[in-house]
Amino acid sequence: MFRWFESLIPVFPPVDKRMPPRSVFKFYLFYLRPVWPVLLATLVAGLLLALVEVAMFDFLGRIVDMVAEQPGAGFFQRHASDLLWMVAVCVVARPVLVGLHNLLVNQAIVPGLSNRSRWLMHNYVVRQSLTFFHNDFAGSVANRVMQTGTSLRESAVQMVDSLWYIVVYTGTALFLFAQADWRLMIPLVLWMLAYAVIMVYFVPRAKERAWIASEARSKAMGRIVDGYTNIPTLKLFAHGGREQAYVAESIQELAEKHRRQTRITSGMDLTIAIVNGFLIAGTCGLALWLWNDGLITVGAITLATGLVIRIHNMSGWIMWTINGIFEDIGTVQDGITTISQPLTVQDRDDAVPLKVSAGGVHFQDIHFHYGKRGGVIAGLELRVKPGEKIGLVGPSGAGKSTLVNVLLRLYDLESGRILIDGQDIAGVTQESLRGQIGVVTQDTSLLHRSIRDNLLYGRPEASEAELRAAVAKARADGFIDSLVDGQGRQGYDALVGERGVKLSGGQRQRIAIARVLLKDAPILVLDEATSALDSEVEAAIQDNLDELMGGKTVIAIAHRLSTIARMDRLVVMDQGRIVETGTHAELVAAGGLYARLWARQTGGFVAAEG
Repeated sequence: MFRWFESLIPVFPPVDKRMPPRSVFKFYLFYLRPVWPVLLATLVAGLLLALVEVAMFDFLGRIVDMVAEQPGAGFFQRHASDLLWMVAVCVVARPVLVGLHNLLVNQAIVPGLSNRSRWLMHNYVVRQSLTFFHNDFAGSVANRVMQTGTSLRESAVQMVDSLWYIVVYTGTALFLFAQADWRLMIPLVLWMLAYAVIMVYFVPRAKERAWIASEARSKAMGRIVDGYTNIPTLKLFAHGGREQAYVAESIQELAEKHRRQTRITSGMDLTIAIVNGFLIAGTCGLALWLWNDGLITVGAITLATGLVIRIHNMSGWIMWTINGIFEDIGTVQDGITTISQPLTVQDRDDAVPLKVSAGGVHFQDIHFHYGKRGGVIAGLELRVKPGEKIGLVGPSGAGKSTLVNVLLRLYDLESGRILIDGQDIAGVTQESLRGQIGVVTQDTSLLHRSIRDNLLYGRPEASEAELRAAVAKARADGFIDSLVDGQGRQGYDALVGERGVKLSGGQRQRIAIARVLLKDAPILVLDEATSALDSEVEAAIQDNLDELMGGKTVIAIAHRLSTIARMDRLVVMDQGRIVETGTHAELVAAGGLYARLWARQTGGFVAAEG
C-alpha cells in the first residue's frame, strides 16, 4: 500500500527543457500541473475530513439534547440508529479519511513533489553556462534549488489541504449555529471579519520579510560553503579572523532580518489572542443569554462552546499556516531569481549530433569578448588540418584558453563560425560536440567520488582491463593501489575528496590524463596538460602522450615552450590575434614574439626534440 501511494508522483519524470516561468503563479503551475490528480485527491480528503470533524461537535450537542429530553430506561433503543451512525463516523469514517489523507500527503506529496521539483530545477540549472556559475556562490545556487523544492511543496500542500479545511470548518460552523439560532452566528462572523483584516495587514509584511530573510540565508550559506570549498587558501594565508568576520557579517545580516521577520510574527500572535478572547466570551455569553430566554437548547450551548474553543485552538495554526504559505512563497520567489534565468548557451531546436570523420577544425573569422565591447578575440582565422598537431603560444591574456572555451562551446561566439569537418558547432548538440573532444587542463578538478568513478567519466562503458591500461600509460598505477580514504576504501574504490584534494597536483593530473586516454576522442585539447608534473614523471609519460596524440587533431597550450616545440605547427597569439605561425625552428629564426618568449624562458639552450 505504501509503495502504491509513493509511486503516484515519480521523482524522475522526463526532463522539461523549457525555462521555468518567472512569475510566481506560472512557476507554481509549471511544477504542480503534472501532479494535479494527487493534489485534487488530497483536497477531497481534506474536505471530507473537515466535515467529519465538525460533525463530531454536532454529535456532542445532539447527545446532550437526547439526554436532557428523556433520560432513563430505553435511551439506547430510542436513539439506536443515531448512535450507531455516530459510532460509524467516529470509528470507521474518520480513521479511514485520516489514513487516506496522511498517505496522500506523507507518502505521495512530501517525498515525491519536493524531490521531483528539485530534480527538474537541477536539470535546468546544470545546463547554464559557466558565466552563470561564475556569478554566484555554488552553495547559494544549491541552497536555492533545495529550499525552493521544499517551499514549493509545503505551500502547495497547505493551500490545497489546510485552507480548504479551514473554509469548510468555519462554513459548517456557521451553518450549525444558524440551525440553532441565527444570532449565534454574530460573534463568529465578526471574528472572521477581524481575522481577515489581521491577515490583510500582517501576511503581506510577513511575505516580504520572509523573502528578504531567504535572500540573507542564501548569502550566508554561500559564504560559508565558499570558505569550506577553499579551506586550503584560508589556512595558507592565515586570515582566520578576517574570514570569520566575512562570514559573521552575513550571519549578522541574517539575524537582523530574522528579527524583523519574527517581530511581525509576535505582533500577529498577540492580535489573534485578543480577537480570540472576544470570540469565546461573545459566543458563550450570547449562547447563555439565548438559553436563558428559552430560545436554544443546552445541546446548542455545548455545540457553540465546543466549536468556538476548537476554532480558537485552530486560529493560531490557521494564521501560522497562512503565514507559512506566504513565507514559502517568498522563498520560492527568491529561488525564481536564480532558477528562472534564460540559458545563454543552448542547443538549437534542429541541432544534430556531431559526426567526426577526419577531425579538421576551422576557426572562421571569430569574435568573442565575454560580453564586453572589445578585447579577447577579434577576427581570428585559423585552420587546423585533420590529424595536425598545433601548439598555441603567447603571453597570459592572449586568448589561448578562450579559444579552447569557444571550441568546446562553453560560450557562444558573438560572430563568426567554428567548423569541425565542415559542421558548424553552433548547429550540433553540445553533448555530442564535447563527446568528440578530449581535454586535459592545468587546473584538474576531480569529482568527490572514487578513483574508478572519476576515470570512467572518460568512457563509462570501458572494461576494467581498458581502465587499468589507461592508468598504466598515464603512470598513475604506481600510487592508486596505495590510496586509502577515511572510510577504509582502498585503491580504485578510494574517494578523492572535494575537487580531488586528497591527491597531489601531479596525481590529479595523471588521473586526468588517464581519463582522456580512456575517452580516446578524435580531437584532443591539452591546456598545460603536464604543468603539474615534475620533469621525471613528465618525461616518463611523454611517450604515452605521443601515443595519445597519434592519429588525432591536437590543440595544445603550454607556457613551458619545450613541451610543445615538437608540434607540427606553432600558432603565436597576442591580444586575441594570431601574430605568428610556423614550426619551432622557423619561429626562432624569425626573431619575433615567439623567439623572445623562447629566449626569455630557456636562454635558447634547450633544443626541441623531433
